[in-house]
Amino acid sequence: MEQFFEPAKTLPVYGSYDTVVVGGGFAGVSAALAAARGGNKVLLCERMFMLGGLGTAGLVTIYLPLCDGMGHQLSYGIAEELLKLSIQRGYEAEYPQAWLEGGSLEERAAERYRVRYNAAACAILYEKALLKAGVELLYGTTVCDTCVCDGQITHLIIENKSGRSAVKVGNVIDCSGDADVCKQAGEDTAVFGQGNILASWYYFCDESGYQLKLLGFCDNPDAEKTEAEKLADRGKRRYVGLDAKELTEMVVDSHDNLLRHYLGQENLSPTHMIATIASIPQIRMTRRICGPTTMDKSDDHRSFADSVGMFGNWKNKFRGEAYELPYSCLYGKKIKNLATAGRSISVTDTMWDVTRVIPVCAVSGEAVGTAAALGQNFAEVDIATLQATLRKNGVKLHLEEVL
Repeated sequence: MEQFFEPAKTLPVYGSYDTVVVGGGFAGVSAALAAARGGNKVLLCERMFMLGGLGTAGLVTIYLPLCDGMGHQLSYGIAEELLKLSIQRGYEAEYPQAWLEGGSLEERAAERYRVRYNAAACAILYEKALLKAGVELLYGTTVCDTCVCDGQITHLIIENKSGRSAVKVGNVIDCSGDADVCKQAGEDTAVFGQGNILASWYYFCDESGYQLKLLGFCDNPDAEKTEAEKLADRGKRRYVGLDAKELTEMVVDSHDNLLRHYLGQENLSPTHMIATIASIPQIRMTRRICGPTTMDKSDDHRSFADSVGMFGNWKNKFRGEAYELPYSCLYGKKIKNLATAGRSISVTDTMWDVTRVIPVCAVSGEAVGTAAALGQNFAEVDIATLQATLRKNGVKLHLEEVL
């Protein structure tokens, strides 16, 4: 590739913050709320102009289960707070009546603690919650680079409509979904080997109302596929999601797939129309951090001394699976004041499909946001103090507390 040398220049400092959260998806919202409630001065940078990430701008509007599928709630704290907030002004579908209206264990076991929310309402309600907590928002902002000194990020280089500037940081929480800041800072990362299938979820209107079409559902890990499923996969394009040209091609492919599917039914009319399409690529798993602990599906029902929350497997065929989330899979081994949450935590490829979803994003976000308020160096945060603070805020940490 031809190269061009960009001359060095002096950048203005936008501000100084105890914690900067990069990415305003469910993980970023949770992390920013927890850090601000812990007393930190918090800036949240989001490249889009709405919160929620894939769960709003990407139209994946299903708040997946906070339970194990057997009637036991696993995820608490901000994870449950955000679920309830997302439907504060009404829900679209899958209202979990047994969970929200005092159902019995048997009634809760019959339905998952999940709900489908409206993307626009959810994004605005989350925005109001962050502002109420004192979080400063900066939309339309991309983190271009990091300045690292002695294993610690001192500044983030950001770019937006105002141009380039630097942000002085105490610590950073990477909720970009792609471990972008981790990569920029030189932290060890790994790329999802399987790649992502094409997804083209969209909303449409017809005689029956406003509906969500799940066109191109999530893929299963290769290890869980039958031979017939593996055979059917051959020849299908996979998207890594870490290259601008490839992401553009994916979006174009998604649009083409969506339009062909929609118009394959009937032409546009006043009673049949495309209502909303995603404004970001519907990509699930890309790049993650390599932490001191790497979770795997074999950790089902395993107890971790440094657990900072719990979650289940959102897939109904794996009802009963229950996991504790170890704090040591939320930060790396090189950059002291950097942690991550959401779909880029330290897990194996097979486990990635379990941990990339909203409940785990919220649980991990609250954990690192709380840790950020306890100290700049994430690896040196006192686990007992962190766990006590999370418990005080309503989080349950160990399976023995709920099963």
